[in-house]
Amino acid sequence: MKRKILISINPEHVQNIIAGIKKYEYRKIAAKQDISSIIIYETTPIKRIVAEAEIIDVLELPPEELWEQTKNESGISKAFFDRYFDNRTIAFAYKLGEIKVYDKPKTLMDYGIKVAPQSFVYV
Repeated sequence: MKRKILISINPEHVQNIIAGIKKYEYRKIAAKQDISSIIIYETTPIKRIVAEAEIIDVLELPPEELWEQTKNESGISKAFFDRYFDNRTIAFAYKLGEIKVYDKPKTLMDYGIKVAPQSFVYV
């Protein structure tokens, strides 16, 4: 059975995901278990769970290769990417599919979570 993870994303990136500009969510670590979707927690100042994104694929590559494969739909700058993956030999990207925006944003407590995750949490 595939699981879902909840991740914290800043508002600028959340808007780009919802708008379809950002089709990859980059991470330094990836979930070990198969996941079907990412539940998106929009960070300060929103502080709400606002959407869910289907996962089509998980890429695991050296940062330069990952950038080459994903840059056209990254929704971020190369400088931002390079800073994020500085000194990393492996980088991860979740390829996002269908995005479902919640009519009514939810709180972390709706999922029994007390604090926003630094990387991710299974739900």
